[in-house]
Amino acid sequence: MRKSKKDLSLRQRRILSFIQDFMAEKGYLPSLREILRACGISSTSVVDYNLQRLEEMGYMKREKKISRGIGLLKSDGAVASSSVPLAGVIAAGRPIPVPSADTWDTVSTADRIEVPPDLVRGKENLFALRVKGNSMIDALISDGDIIIVQPVSTVENGEMAAAWLNEEKEVTLKKIYYEKERIRLQPANPRYQPIYTSPGNLEVQGKVIAVLRRLG
Repeated sequence: MRKSKKDLSLRQRRILSFIQDFMAEKGYLPSLREILRACGISSTSVVDYNLQRLEEMGYMKREKKISRGIGLLKSDGAVASSSVPLAGVIAAGRPIPVPSADTWDTVSTADRIEVPPDLVRGKENLFALRVKGNSMIDALISDGDIIIVQPVSTVENGEMAAAWLNEEKEVTLKKIYYEKERIRLQPANPRYQPIYTSPGNLEVQGKVIAVLRRLG
């Protein structure tokens, strides 16, 4: 049973309020370090302790495997969350061959990933992909992380997207930059070189709207 907010310490009320405001503004959950900075806390272990206390008192449920795995609870004790299908793997390195572009339109719903409801509100056909490789590590996306993708056919210059290369029949995760007569697929890791392709060879399959990072 959820306790009264009177039972919460000032720090716990501040953390809970920040999480609620953060979700309302950004549509996804804050990381431990974002909570640390916003609430003036000295270490992530102190944040973790207070999140544990909030969980014990019925305010949230946490998924330990990912850094943003915090689910706020509704008044009836249910987790306020939604889910999206896990479509497969995407390369954050060299492109990964996949059978055909049609694969992206026939996503299996057998495996699903829990996400905050505000993330999916007003958006249709979101799906998740597990990242393989570290070419986007400076964008805080590492091997094993999960990205949430919104299907779109175009993105703004510099946005991160799932990019399909027609001739190669491969897909990769990169930032997209439109240059004079070519498109640059830019990694976020100095160890990797950008990929250059023609506009006719590239199809944007979706843009990244959130990242679920693995702890450890």
